[in-house]
This record gives sequence, C-alpha cells and structure tokens, in this order.
Amino acid sequence: MSLSDSGKDCYLCDHHRLSERSGVVRDAPAMQILECAGCGLVQLKDDSHISEGFYEDSGMHGEHPVAVDHWLKEAEWDDKRRFEQLKALIVNSRILDFGSGAGGFLSRAQELATRAIGVELESRVRNHWGDDLEIVSSIDEAYQLSGGEYDLITAFHVLEHLKDPREILRELGEFLSDDGHMIVEVPNADDALLTLFDCKSFQSFTYWSQHLFLFTSSTLATLIEQAGLKVVSVQHYQRYPISNHLHWLSKGAPSGHQKWSFLDSDALNYSYANALAGLGKTDTLIATIVK
Repeated sequence: MSLSDSGKDCYLCDHHRLSERSGVVRDAPAMQILECAGCGLVQLKDDSHISEGFYEDSGMHGEHPVAVDHWLKEAEWDDKRRFEQLKALIVNSRILDFGSGAGGFLSRAQELATRAIGVELESRVRNHWGDDLEIVSSIDEAYQLSGGEYDLITAFHVLEHLKDPREILRELGEFLSDDGHMIVEVPNADDALLTLFDCKSFQSFTYWSQHLFLFTSSTLATLIEQAGLKVVSVQHYQRYPISNHLHWLSKGAPSGHQKWSFLDSDALNYSYANALAGLGKTDTLIATIVK
C-alpha cells in the first residue's frame, strides 16, 4: 500500500514512498505503522500524542504506573545482563546512563565507576532514589554535574521513544570523551517474530504508541552516522529465549519464557540466538559508538 500522499516522509532519508507494515499498535489501533521503501526505517505515522511533559508525568506507563520497586524487579534481568556485558568499560569511568529508567543498571554501575549519573524524565524515579543515586532530568544538568566529559554513555531502549533521536545522539556525542564509548540498545525491526515467522499475534502486540521508530542494523548505523558519530559495531542480540518464541507461535501470547521455561537450556538458547543473529533476526540491536 503506497502512502506517498500521506504527508509523512522518512525521518532518515526523506523518501516519499512509505508503505503500511503488517501489525497493529496495541494501544492505538488506528495508528499506521510505516516502512520506508528507500532505507527500511519503521516509524509511526503520528507522534503528536507525545506531548511536552508526557514522560515526566509517567505517561509511558499509563494512568496507573507500577511502583518503582516493581519496575526494578521487572528490569532486573536486563540490568544484570547489561552490567556484566559492560563491566570492563564501567571500571574507573565517568558514566552517563541516558534514560536510566528505574535505575537498576545505574545503581550497579556506580559501585565500579568513578562517577555514575543518570538522566531520567520520570520524576517519581528521582524521588524514589533521593540522594542514593545521581539522577537528573536533562542532558545539560548531567554535563554540569560531571564537570566535563563522560567515558561511557549508555542509552538502553530509549532512542525509539524520541521524536528526534538523531539530535539527541548528536548532543550526547558532544559529552563523550575522545577515547570514550557510547552503547545504544534498541528493539530490532527485523525481529524473527515480525519478519521471519510473520506471527500475527506478535504483530498486534509489540507495536506501541510510545515506540515512534523501529530500527534495523542498517538504519541504526545510518542514524548514528547522521549524528556525526562513528559506528564501531552493531551487534545482533537475542534477549528472549526459544521458549518465548515457541509460545508465541503456538499460543499467540507473551510470557512463554516464564510459562514454558522447562524448554530452555543454555546450550539450546545459545545456538538459537546465534542462528537468529546470523540471519539478522534477533529481537535486539546493540551499537557501540565512538566520536
């Protein structure tokens, strides 16, 4: 379906031909999911629902946001994994965690870092931690606190929420030390459940009105380069195990990694993740970036 007359051009390449992608935005069914015929970027047709103050007031989590303690528990497996993956870069470094969420990764990182500062718009997170973590509401505040540049900047599942991710990357790059690294993690638009298995139930679940963009390895690299930064690598990483995928394909529902965990083993999940990575069909992309 051609949408060349829709008034929406591609954010990355300004291409005029955008087609409608299979799937439904779970909390806004009428919203169109568009895919660029030029570069493959996936974007929502409309971003006007992300108003000023939306994230500060917990808009991302609905009218009744979960308590920060519960949020921390839900994110713990990812926080631990990211900490272990980046431990070598964390030691004795000045760290900025942009979009630090509930603060689980930041709280671990501060134990090894010279200084660890988070940027998080949701005011309830800053209130939760008080003086136990340094969390501010803007990049400028983080720069003023550090008194200089950062050796490691992280942004985990943040860019897809931003109306202008290129500009934010550019700003973050200005605060990166000459030999520093930026690590960006985003969902993969080429996720196997979306594009290989063509799982209709997943296509009606994973799209969300707060995810304004979905990137492939190619479009993520283009975004980084347009921001004036250099791509060291874009790694395909699989967060969810094979039990999750089998549950989606069989039952059309999430949480298979909890309900069918008896199917999982380290060896099986390692082999499955490697197979998906070889196809470029993992659920997650992790980019390593330098100036």
